[in-house]
Amino acid sequence: MDAILAALADPARWRLVGLLAERPRPVGVLAQLAEARQPQTTKHLQALERAGVVTSQRSGQRRIYALRAAPLRELAAALARLADTAEQAGGSRETYDRYERSLHAERLAAKEPGWADGRSFRFHRSLAAGPEEVWRHLTEASLLARWWTPDDLRVSELVFEARPGGRIVHEYRDAEDADGSDLVAGRALGVVEDVRPGERLAYRLSPLLADGSLAFTAHLGLDLRPTGTGTELDVHFQVTDSTVDSADFIAGIEIGFGQSLDKLAATLAASTHNTEHDTNARSTK
Repeated sequence: MDAILAALADPARWRLVGLLAERPRPVGVLAQLAEARQPQTTKHLQALERAGVVTSQRSGQRRIYALRAAPLRELAAALARLADTAEQAGGSRETYDRYERSLHAERLAAKEPGWADGRSFRFHRSLAAGPEEVWRHLTEASLLARWWTPDDLRVSELVFEARPGGRIVHEYRDAEDADGSDLVAGRALGVVEDVRPGERLAYRLSPLLADGSLAFTAHLGLDLRPTGTGTELDVHFQVTDSTVDSADFIAGIEIGFGQSLDKLAATLAASTHNTEHDTNARSTK
């Protein structure tokens, strides 16, 4: 496949493929129709033949070239599979398109400092764990790191001091950036403001721009309420101190923080399931 793609990437060869799709032709005629010199045309045809795209045979003093359809059909099928994968409903591509639409709207709105001040977002999740376990996942760095990023990202540095005035550092990278060679996807600094274990957690967090200045400040309040099956989590996210350059960040709040909370819900559900499985296994011994 690589050889075929390389052979077809040259515009002159692509022109010859188009001519040969009509019918087999000799080198001289192909050169005339392509408005090219015959030695160059011969070299292009030889490259296409090495890639398996064309075949040739000698007829008297002439060499006739013909197009092979099978390799082109295989390439077409491979390209169709790629297109189908890219257009599948849901997943990363749909998120990318949603963010692009939001980004366009927010950039148009970001005309002056303070443009997004007062903007608020609310999130709710029903979690399959008690408030104590949920609290641990909200405040312990090792557990926070499992969920506190949108999809396709990973936490690369995390400090969360769960006490009033405690420091927060949140840095994340692309999930596939294993060695940290790519640019940091995001970094934010913050301070914990209110700590009521199992009930309420409040903090402010400011994403950083490329020059190290603050893009905006997010004020988050997380309230936990126990239920018979777990915990109801309500999150209030409010924006202040918005800069013009904060549009790219604000465009991703609803999508990104929502994905993070979905990961928290999935993490707690899996943990609860494993705990129940272990308990049942011990009881049967």
